[in-house]
Amino acid sequence: MAQITAALVKELREKTGAGMMDCKKALNEAEGDIEGAIDWLRKKGLSAAAKKSGRVTAEGLVGVAQADKKAAMVEVNAETDFVARNEHFQNFVSEVAHAALNVGDDLEKLKAAVLKSGRSVADELTHLIATIGENMSIRRARVLSVPSGVVATYVHSAVSPGLGKIGVLAAVEAPTASEAMEDLGRRIGMHVAATRPAALDVDSVDPQALERERAVLVEQAKASGKPDAIIEKMVDGRIRKFYEEVVLLEQVWVHDGESRVRKIVEKAGAKLTGFDRFQLGEGIEKEENDFAAEVAKAAGN
Repeated sequence: MAQITAALVKELREKTGAGMMDCKKALNEAEGDIEGAIDWLRKKGLSAAAKKSGRVTAEGLVGVAQADKKAAMVEVNAETDFVARNEHFQNFVSEVAHAALNVGDDLEKLKAAVLKSGRSVADELTHLIATIGENMSIRRARVLSVPSGVVATYVHSAVSPGLGKIGVLAAVEAPTASEAMEDLGRRIGMHVAATRPAALDVDSVDPQALERERAVLVEQAKASGKPDAIIEKMVDGRIRKFYEEVVLLEQVWVHDGESRVRKIVEKAGAKLTGFDRFQLGEGIEKEENDFAAEVAKAAGN
């Protein structure tokens, strides 16, 4: 039997809001697997959370850069939010995003790219760490391109042009890279920033995620006591609802509250071929510190 630690129980409570004993029982049932325990709680009606990511507390910036039929996005992390306001750090993130346009989103190649200073991205990062006095890292990068059309960028609550806490790329294929296509791509970026879709289309949905969702829905439907044929229809209906929640092209367009994204793109004579969304620190849990204890320690108490 897997060892169920207090830390594991605490993590499950934070993700689901369920009681401590229920969390412990769920972890025992799932043999210590967090995702399995979440599903168990949902099946028992003890958790309202379907898919809740870990606490996001890492700092830094997401940066985007755009070129003809191509755009890039990077996330560079730091220890505190003070660094995100530092002009040297902001310039570095912007340069890294532009470097990704040339070398792609492979992190090793990106770190080897040479910047304006003559140093590589990796060496410039080391120099910045020594200058600012905080640990930093380049966490991820993404580059999208289209044969014709635009790859639009959007940054939510930008602290500087192309820099902020949430960034989105939207690849829109069209006969020309018109201003209308650029505007459509940017509006799609705003939509993605708000709705956090998990897949572009139905075929792109993670099969394992779909099976997990179906298993939960079947258990929930069985609790109604209805015949199997009715349960199957209930589950199919809820799966369609699931697609409308997680699939970008099936979502309701946030800009009018009624159209499907798919219809908006079709009406514009375009095709949405890809997207990505970076939220600063997503999935990273930063160590919590007791500030009073730190002060006392610094004072020698």
